[in-house]
Amino acid sequence: MAEKTFSILDLMKTYPLLIDGELVVTATTDAVFDPATEQVVGHASRADAALIDRAVSAALRAFPAWSADTALRQRTLRAAAVVLREHASEISRLITLEQGRPLKNTAAEPLNAAATLEQFADYAPEAAAPFEEGGKQIRIIRKPFGVVAAITPWNVPVGILFTKITPALRAGNTVVAKPSEHTPLSTLRIAELLRDVFPPGVLNIVAGAGEVGAAIARDPRVGKITFTGSVATGRRIFETAARDIKRLTLELGGNDAAIVLDDVDPETVAEKLFWVAFRNSGQVCFAVKRLFVQRGVFDAIVDALARRAERTRVGNGLEADTELGPLTSRTQYERVAELVDDARAHGARIHSGGAPLEGPGWFYPPTIVSGIGPGSRLVDEEQFGPALPVIPFDDVEEAIALANATPFGLGASIWTGNVERALPLIEQLDAGMVWINRHAEGSKQAPKGGHKSSGLGVEGGGAWGYEHYVQVQVVSVAAP
Repeated sequence: MAEKTFSILDLMKTYPLLIDGELVVTATTDAVFDPATEQVVGHASRADAALIDRAVSAALRAFPAWSADTALRQRTLRAAAVVLREHASEISRLITLEQGRPLKNTAAEPLNAAATLEQFADYAPEAAAPFEEGGKQIRIIRKPFGVVAAITPWNVPVGILFTKITPALRAGNTVVAKPSEHTPLSTLRIAELLRDVFPPGVLNIVAGAGEVGAAIARDPRVGKITFTGSVATGRRIFETAARDIKRLTLELGGNDAAIVLDDVDPETVAEKLFWVAFRNSGQVCFAVKRLFVQRGVFDAIVDALARRAERTRVGNGLEADTELGPLTSRTQYERVAELVDDARAHGARIHSGGAPLEGPGWFYPPTIVSGIGPGSRLVDEEQFGPALPVIPFDDVEEAIALANATPFGLGASIWTGNVERALPLIEQLDAGMVWINRHAEGSKQAPKGGHKSSGLGVEGGGAWGYEHYVQVQVVSVAAP
């Protein structure tokens, strides 16, 4: 099947919602902008209260048949994977147009989503063995929640969507999903492509601003909410869910610390640190956002990072030589500029970047900052952009204390030439995921989640991802 190519007509297209197996184009739409050009690249249909009610009703109606047929669920997930692979180039280009990441990076996103579908299609949860106790037989079974609401962010719109909905669907739940209003087009295009793959009502995709997600979360018929986004929005969803004691999975903000010991090779480590801090222009929950460097290698690391930043090609993600694209939204672009300006006003030294690039688009170059520490906004707040504060330390215990001195607890890492040196230190870091000589890398079989204000519950592959979309029922059987 040949993939479509984009034309001027795509810029005028209104992408439909998917509700109860039907594609719904609404009269009220939201324009979506290319962050590299600030031009409109399409329009997203916007759900209103009636359409949200219709989507949840459809999911509830489809739930009994879907949850009862394991073979159907497995076949459907495999069929959806085939469709994503067939349309991978089209989807990745659409992600680049609305999100900004270079095409060579977005190319993997629909393929990874397809791999997630295939992984869970093949996954068979291990049944708990029944046991005898006091003359009774005890059985433990897993049951789906019913309707799951999946609210997804703008930084990795397709990958995170399928991390959420795939285990939910495999477990027998039906889904109402809402993408970010900044990057809805790739998700809505996938809705079009999967319309005939899923039975009506099993997968529903609606769009709109934050009030749409809030309305879905408030619906008492929704049994579970999975959300990735800011701490502030996560708190509001937590409060909403409390009304009906809804189950939650929240992946929220992070202010990840990396600690570099003085036994590293600065040039080698700096190249790796650069990409775990600046990938996706720093718009990654698990990106390194605070860099603590032992004083013996501090100057060499800062110099190597600055040189790498200066030679980085920042530009339109559709251009082959682009390494970093723009910030996805004007709001994020202005926030990064504000934080760097605040650091400068408080005596920071700017080693690279430090100001927006000229011309259209929300481009901010990779910026290396020193001369500030805890108490500075750029250090204490999650910048979620291409500005990295580098902070010296003398004592390793001091660095660990500084790394932990945050309400966030998503990820953290230690970098060293001697792994044995790091092993007794790494477990002292209060974060959901920790690494040695790497950062922000996950596993298909391991959970992903945060400590403290960075989240609640986990997501991921295999049993870890699946178990958060089922509830346990204990069956006790006594002889008559």
